[in-house]
Amino acid sequence: MTENRKAPRPGRTPMREQPAAERKKNFTEVPYGYNLEEAVAEASRCLQCKKPLCVTGCPVEVDIPGFVGAIAARDLRKAVEILKGTNTLPAVCGRVCPQEEQCEIRCVLGKKGTPVAIGNLERFAADWEREQGEARMPEVAAPTGRRIAVVGSGPAGLTCAGELARRGHEVAIFEALHEPGGVLVYGIPEFRLPKKIVRVEIDNLKKMGVTVEVNSVVGKLDTIDELLAEYDAVFVGTGAGLPKFKDIPGENLVGVYSANEYLTRANLMRSYQWPESGTPPVKSKTVVVIGGGNVAMDSARTALRLGAQRVILAYRRSGDEMPARKAEIHHAQEEGIEFMMLTDPIEVLGDERGRVRAVRCLRMELAEPDASGRRKPVPVKGSEFEIECDTVIPALGNNPNPLVPRTTEGLKVGKWGNIEADSVTGQTSREGVFAGGDVVTGAATVIEAMGAGRRASRAIHDYVMARPPKRK
Repeated sequence: MTENRKAPRPGRTPMREQPAAERKKNFTEVPYGYNLEEAVAEASRCLQCKKPLCVTGCPVEVDIPGFVGAIAARDLRKAVEILKGTNTLPAVCGRVCPQEEQCEIRCVLGKKGTPVAIGNLERFAADWEREQGEARMPEVAAPTGRRIAVVGSGPAGLTCAGELARRGHEVAIFEALHEPGGVLVYGIPEFRLPKKIVRVEIDNLKKMGVTVEVNSVVGKLDTIDELLAEYDAVFVGTGAGLPKFKDIPGENLVGVYSANEYLTRANLMRSYQWPESGTPPVKSKTVVVIGGGNVAMDSARTALRLGAQRVILAYRRSGDEMPARKAEIHHAQEEGIEFMMLTDPIEVLGDERGRVRAVRCLRMELAEPDASGRRKPVPVKGSEFEIECDTVIPALGNNPNPLVPRTTEGLKVGKWGNIEADSVTGQTSREGVFAGGDVVTGAATVIEAMGAGRRASRAIHDYVMARPPKRK
């Protein structure tokens, strides 16, 4: 009698990508994406669990086994339909969502091997639809007569707008910048998220009836109270655009840029396409980036592509504590970014012209874990040293945009300036005003902001449908 054993599942299908020596000289997307056979091979690894744990880790509740199974069956149209049933921005999420910390980490296959590459498959399905040039719009309900204003066109605002449009509401997005997309267009570099993909996703929302007004700074041009006089409800998704600094001497020297400013010049204002874009790039020889998150990786890798001869990433903890995605760290190391771990900049030094010439740092060592759960860095006595450089980029996170809270009476905020809102409904202290994303939580991930926008859309729908429309 022979033992009946199931054949082992094949390993994860790798995604082809540009060689490091080539890609560090251009802004073209790094991974090439799956072809059909690679996608089918990867999707076929899915066990199609009866109680899929992966879905519990998805902030927007994607039917993961459903769309993955459709790819395995080569029914790509169905895969896209399932994805877009809950995810307004699948091509974006497939590229920048930290699946390894959310859905993939819960995949059963990961217990004894490698989890299904859910993010890669999501990107494949969304890219396939875009390449067909025939994107199917979700079914839109009959008009309700209700009008909702969405402030901010980042991930939270776009998702909320799309979900409300599906329900038959008239939705208007107000964006402060000259191009919609929020952090998707000003924060994430072209080599990680091509802007043409964001534009296609926004165009799809417009086809559903959503209007987008750019150069509309709510809090200056209009206030929330003025919007409430015209709209049945308002959703605030203005993000976290106020950069943090270390508050060390020398941060006002010429050559110090917040990561926000640095990345906005390169991404939204396309300085990497100079002179065609009209925005000159920051010219640097040696760049020191302070921080260890995804924004720090984006800043360092952008600096390299803009011509810096040497890019150093200074992080006060060790690599084990670094919060950036492992894939981004790996790509940065491959491209030649220098990692100075256990290094804490304490002063930016300038020359006689007021320009950056160096950064003074301390060596650190790790003590017991702090409130974040990571081991606390403490300075090593007598360990001061200098790094010669001409550009310094603090990438230390962001606080919520303060403009709307400052101009809206009765809107409660937390000690960091975040709008206080219910974690499920997004309801704020002002009736008819909802909020979600980074303006509530502080800087977080794209998919978490999308989840907040999706949850708030349900509450907004219930709110406006329980009241007569303001404009008949």
